Order: sequence, then C-alpha cells, then structure tokens
Amino acid sequence: MNRQVRNTALLAQRERVIALHCSGAGASQWDGLARALDEKFEVLTPEHFGSKSRGPWTGEHAFTLADEAFATLTLIDETPRRVHLVGHSYGGGVALNAALNRADRIASMVLYEPGAFHLLRQMHERGAAAHAEIAGLARNVGQGLLTGDYRRAIAGFVDYWNGPGAWRMMRPAVQEALLRWAPKGPLDFQASFNEPTPSSAYSALKCPILILRGEHSPRASCVVSECLAELLPNSRFAVVPGAGHMGPISHASEICALIVQHISESRS
Repeated sequence: MNRQVRNTALLAQRERVIALHCSGAGASQWDGLARALDEKFEVLTPEHFGSKSRGPWTGEHAFTLADEAFATLTLIDETPRRVHLVGHSYGGGVALNAALNRADRIASMVLYEPGAFHLLRQMHERGAAAHAEIAGLARNVGQGLLTGDYRRAIAGFVDYWNGPGAWRMMRPAVQEALLRWAPKGPLDFQASFNEPTPSSAYSALKCPILILRGEHSPRASCVVSECLAELLPNSRFAVVPGAGHMGPISHASEICALIVQHISESRS
C-alpha cells in the first residue's frame, strides 16, 4: 500500500469530534483541543450565526437552538460513524439540542457549563434565583442593543461571565470583535430561554457525558450544570479548581486534558 492510500485509509478511520464554541467566541477557541487530539480524531469546529464565517441570522422566523444546531446535525449525518460532541456555554446548549435529535449517533459528550437555561424554569423554586439572575443579564444586554449602547451592553455581558473589570482589561481588537457580534447576543439568550425541551427528555441520552463547571462560575450556569448531571443517566460531574465560566479559555490545558481523556475512554 503506497503512502497516499495508507494516509487516506487512516483519515477514514478517524472518529469525528465536533466542538462548539461559546457566545461571542469562534472556532479558534478549540485550537488547543484540536492539537491535543492530534491525528487520532477529526476535529471540526463549526461557528455559530453572528460569526464572520457564518454571517448573521437570516431573520426568517424566531430564532431557535434548532436553527443553530442544524449545521452540527449536517456534520453528524455526513459521517457513518458515531461522533463526539463538545460544547461550552451556549455551544453546550446547541450540542444538547443536536444530541437529542441524533441520540443514537453520539459516542460521547463533554459539556462545560452548557447554556440550557430553559431548565431553570422547570426547576421551580430550586431554579428561581438563578433564572432571575440570568434573565436580568439578558434584559440588560437587550436594552443596550435596543438603545444602541452596544459597549455598555457587552461590557456587562463580559463582566458577568468573566468577573468585574474583565471588559476593561480586554485588548481593543477583542472588544471590537465582541461589539460586532453584539446583535446576536439577545438571540442566543432567547433561544436558550425558550427551548421547548422538557427536562424528562434528557434521559434519552445514554452515551457517556462529562459535565464540567468552574469553581468560581456564576450561579445560573452552576445550577444548570448540576441539574443536567442529575438528569443525564450516564453522566459524570466535575468542578475545575480555580476556573470560572470561561475555563475552556483561561484553563485551556487542564480542560483539554479532561476532554481528551473522556473522549479516548468513550471511543466507539
């Protein structure tokens, strides 16, 4: 067998990993993961609506997580093997939506504080305070967008997820990129809040799932992560010491190692 044929055969044998980034970020969020998985896996990092590569939402109807998940479902359907899904924050919510629509095609999942905020309403008293907190952030972002005060809106968004003063410390180029993304922010929130999936549906996901959250993360994402760990029948839950909501970026090497270990142990 010549080298070209052998390389083609090796590529065909690789399992596919689809990694979905958080709101306001992009495919580069997972560059470290792609390097860590090396040549053993095919790593795909589709970008969401609102990114430069994808463009804005079409506006054809009220935006949903299913609209965002369509690109991921396409990547799942075009490969004959089961795939591994990775998602952070909003990307985790998208990953869950895709997984529920292709439950028998998922080999494993890793979710870092998935943005499944629709669950907070279904948790009644347990989720009330967390829902009020994240809904307040969404209102502030939406109001800033309505009045044209994008900078105030996104500064509040960034500081909520990263800690007070995080916006001021960002490089101007990063701030400008987030301001360009800003109109998509309210759509991400309303898609997560209005997702119709009942909590009982998550029992259909039988694949091994690792749920991670940071030690210093906001209440809303902590409560959702802990709730999903209870709902998913084959899940494992872990707290990343010293990390916050943006752990996949601030603690990239630690979290990549956890993801690689989980995927490697779950190979189909």
